Amino acid sequence: MRRAMGLAGLSTLVFTAGAGIAHAQAAAPAAPPAADPANTAWILAATALVLFMTLPGLALFYAGLVRSKNALSVMMHCVAIACLGSVLWLLGGYSLAFSGANPIVGDLAKFGLPGGRDAVSGTLPETVFFAFQMTFAIITPALIVGAYVERIKFGAVLLFSGLWLLLVYAPVCHWVWGGGWLAGLKVMDYAGGLVVHATAGISSLVAVAMLGPRDGFPKELHPPHNPGMTMMGAGMLWVGWYGFNAGSALAADAAAGSALVATHLSASTAGLVWAVIEKIRFGRASMVGVVTGVVAGLATVTPASGFVGPVGGVVLGALASVVCLHAVELVKHRLKLDDSLDVFAVHGVGGILGTLLVAVLASPMFGGAGYAEGMDMGAQAGVQVLGVAAVCAWSAVASAAILFLCRATVGLRASPEAIEDGLDMSTHGERAYQN
Repeated sequence: MRRAMGLAGLSTLVFTAGAGIAHAQAAAPAAPPAADPANTAWILAATALVLFMTLPGLALFYAGLVRSKNALSVMMHCVAIACLGSVLWLLGGYSLAFSGANPIVGDLAKFGLPGGRDAVSGTLPETVFFAFQMTFAIITPALIVGAYVERIKFGAVLLFSGLWLLLVYAPVCHWVWGGGWLAGLKVMDYAGGLVVHATAGISSLVAVAMLGPRDGFPKELHPPHNPGMTMMGAGMLWVGWYGFNAGSALAADAAAGSALVATHLSASTAGLVWAVIEKIRFGRASMVGVVTGVVAGLATVTPASGFVGPVGGVVLGALASVVCLHAVELVKHRLKLDDSLDVFAVHGVGGILGTLLVAVLASPMFGGAGYAEGMDMGAQAGVQVLGVAAVCAWSAVASAAILFLCRATVGLRASPEAIEDGLDMSTHGERAYQN
């Protein structure tokens, strides 16, 4: 009898203790979200790769395409934009893009990264997510440099680029990636067909229309002074684009691997197709032509990279070269706009093309990842068209307003004497090459 009572008492004690532990666990606050080490390591590497695209990749790519007396000025533009964009991203750009519930633009809740080192964004430390997105904010206005080389004032580059980052890039980034109105419509832009390439491409076209052409254009088109330098820059862009597109998965997972494969195949196909077109039309394939095709393929696959399969990457690369090459001829020879290094024709047209085609190539029947819940090919196509129209319109209007302000304050075009001497010496007092 005593034994039975003891067992009963022990059972009661165990039950009471278990209930107490369960109650304590329920009452305890949930553990704060923790960053995933593998994802963090990958995005740290991807951040370095995307910065590598601008410095030195884009700087070398553009510098090789201009005359030798302006090569250093192009590099200076890229370095200066990287410095300015980084500071502005901390002081407002990041917050305008990735905070708040407003569908048009964010607020300033993340001004100066108030969360500190312990804040988490998804599975990443917020500092890592901030830095990764910062490299996108650097390269996007730097892409526009290729449109206005050899004739713009350095002060105009700084003023335009800074205001453009805050008034064009950050709001569009919020629309698409920051929970804004296009995100609500389920627009598909994996790594920046709208946010990066459409904004930069349309703004480039506005800039060259307001700045005017280089002297002698279009009859006198000066050949690139160093195609080898351009090739080296293109190679760096290609490698860096792995971080650009595969990093946009924000995780070390299968989606990142799929985006990398689609990216590489699009670039490879586009380079081959551009070379074939040149061989048919001109009897030879040029180094500058092949690497221009590669960059066109990279820009075109960017919005689709995480949504399409390998075959989709090949299709996008082939179409990129055909469409972008025709766009180069349209802009320079028919519209007679001196988009000097073909920013609109390659990046703008390529990014828009990929943004539209992802609605088709994301279909599982083409090896794609499919659509968001409630969407099909037709509905997705409608959203993509709306996204392209809205982003292009805002980029054009806002860029024109910024350029008018630049013209009224620091001026836009360098003096004829400075242009004749070359911007390397007249603006910076240095030369890329010493005789």
